[in-house]
Amino acid sequence: MAQSVPPGDIGTQPGTKIVFNAPYDDKHTYHIKITNSGGRRIGWAIKTTNMKRLGVDPPCGVLDPKENVLMAVSCDAFDAAAEDTNNDRITIEWTNTPDGAAKTFRREWFQGDGMVRRKNLPIEYNP
Repeated sequence: MAQSVPPGDIGTQPGTKIVFNAPYDDKHTYHIKITNSGGRRIGWAIKTTNMKRLGVDPPCGVLDPKENVLMAVSCDAFDAAAEDTNNDRITIEWTNTPDGAAKTFRREWFQGDGMVRRKNLPIEYNP
């Protein structure tokens, strides 16, 4: 049963943080590659601490073992001097999909008894 087995690891490129460079008077987009390093199909979803400034596309999906996806993180224009950016980050959550489930993302996978893993990627803004 997939829910009783902890989800395997994922890999991200970049691995530890996302960096946006000034000026911030226009939208910036940064691409992140997410790879399912484990041996089971996973469902994944992205959360962000600042929905107003940060967008992700696609925001969720399903990855088979060793499969990867390229995700775009966008930062809308903002006034860097007037806004607090210290706690900005995106969080990738992932969990094993139920045995026999179709390869279609389902939010309820994250709401049951199965283990959900998380990886935080802080966002750094260079002046």
